[in-house]
Amino acid sequence: MKIKDVICSCGRTGFFFDDQKAIKKGAVADGNFYRGTPLTAGFTKIRQAGESLTIMLVLEDDQVAYGDCCAVQYSGTGGRDPLFLANEFAAFVETTIKPMLIDRELITFKELAAEFDQLIVDGKLIHTALRYGITQAILDAVAKANHMQMANIIANEYGTHVSETIIPIFSQSGDSRHDNADKMIIKGSQVLPHALINNVETKLGLKGEKLLEYVEWLRNRIDEFKSSDDYHPILHIDVYGTLGILFGTDYERMTDYLAQLRFASGSYHLRIEGPIDFDDREQTMQGLKEITALLDKRNIDVEIVADEWCNTLEDIKYFVDNRAGHMVQIKTPDLGGIQNIVEAVLYCKKNGVGAYQGGTCNETDISTKACVHIAMATSPDQLLAKPGMGVDEGYMIVFNEMQRILALNRAVKGK
Repeated sequence: MKIKDVICSCGRTGFFFDDQKAIKKGAVADGNFYRGTPLTAGFTKIRQAGESLTIMLVLEDDQVAYGDCCAVQYSGTGGRDPLFLANEFAAFVETTIKPMLIDRELITFKELAAEFDQLIVDGKLIHTALRYGITQAILDAVAKANHMQMANIIANEYGTHVSETIIPIFSQSGDSRHDNADKMIIKGSQVLPHALINNVETKLGLKGEKLLEYVEWLRNRIDEFKSSDDYHPILHIDVYGTLGILFGTDYERMTDYLAQLRFASGSYHLRIEGPIDFDDREQTMQGLKEITALLDKRNIDVEIVADEWCNTLEDIKYFVDNRAGHMVQIKTPDLGGIQNIVEAVLYCKKNGVGAYQGGTCNETDISTKACVHIAMATSPDQLLAKPGMGVDEGYMIVFNEMQRILALNRAVKGK
């Protein structure tokens, strides 16, 4: 089966592009807007609409394969590529990428995906968002050419097995960390609530008291409203480097505080994502390594999750090799080609580090479904519900797609 045409369309994502630097510097929220001046190149406002670019591959038999180019909410920071603006890249796809895809034979996903993930134009790799969307479309095309599910293509090419149960779903609340936590409890999210603690004064507290109060509230809320005693979610909170702002490199004090958070979480296991971010990969890695080792030494039952500066497959391997965190977020759009997601999950599992197949609220339904198929083929420890911050929509897309994969594979085995 060959590709006979390539068509693009510009779209919206499930959330926004936010200028993380400006927010960390104290940009004032006003409803869904932020007041202030953007600090990251490419931003015209601190918050602006997220953009996507759909790549549609028309096959010889007129089937259409889809992939969505999109980038993370906090684009342009933490060593990432610049802001992804769809219109600027649509013409590039038409003139440069389309001629390379037309008439290509769809034999294997892995080889064709690697070719476009390593594509260099004008002396540099093409934007990560482009590599992300193009390789999604390639996976879908190979699956359609072989009349198989995408998860099964991944499993066959990488020597894995498609999971026979759903992967634990991690829901994210955005700033509605109380109302949305209620939704997660009702839905039965196995990991929650993310909480978006990205400001010391308003969300963490100048002594860490605001987050401590929130964890206590969350524990009590689950205890009161959980549907059964069997429901025992993991509490996973992203603090966006604010502990580093509050405690600096005094990791003993930081660990004391983490122990307080763990006491507040009661019977619920606690994960803290991104406790520090020093605007440098090496410094951030070294800090996470020290915090992880200190928690282990003191037998404090808190898992550290690496996020910022752990972007590429190379970064993930570097953080894993140094045990800079008990778990690593595999932030799917940041890795470029989606075959890197597969490699990252398998590398984490091989080396005894938790694999959190994440991403961003700023994705689409198409990119999310591709990620679900990868997760079902590789079995990470948890999978992010995305896109958006509304809980219901992202949870629905992820949960339902996993159920479809399970049902179709059961039907095939039953024949």
